[in-house]
Amino acid sequence: MEARRRLHNHVVAALVLLFCATAPAAAQTPALDGLFEELKEADPQAASRIEREIWNEWSKSGSPAMDLLLQRGRDAMQAGDTAAAIDHFTALTDHAPDFAEGWNARATAYFAAGELGPSVNDIARTLTLNPRHFGALSGLGMIFEQLEQPEKALEAYRAALAIHPHLQGVIESVERLEADTAGQDL
Repeated sequence: MEARRRLHNHVVAALVLLFCATAPAAAQTPALDGLFEELKEADPQAASRIEREIWNEWSKSGSPAMDLLLQRGRDAMQAGDTAAAIDHFTALTDHAPDFAEGWNARATAYFAAGELGPSVNDIARTLTLNPRHFGALSGLGMIFEQLEQPEKALEAYRAALAIHPHLQGVIESVERLEADTAGQDL
């Protein structure tokens, strides 16, 4: 019960940060602004290309050493070694605390390790640094689903879709949750 209360407090803190966040200049470059505008009007094929370009921009820390830590963490995740991934991403967030993608990557690793509280904390930090991070919002929705809070999951998923309207997995999650919650109203 105590663990669930602490996790709930982490989730509430993340939501407060999400709705109060302002993006730093690094998260609002003209190149990214243009890509996000294109994304809203794109067809699904073009959206996939634009999404890759956005992730590529988000993955640039400005430091070859930090980019290497990000890549090593991603490689560890792909190899199924979440503990090593968390170590690499922790080193990254320690040395580049203003690099949103480091926090998002570690949030993903924590989620994969079943550590939802730390994942929520890192999602909150990601969204503070980059409020347009549709991946972090999607992850937050997944956590709310695991916590059996469908209304909050829908809120996070809808926020992700407001930024990136072509996230197929998120679209499917919204449709499923809307159907589930509509059935509860009867």
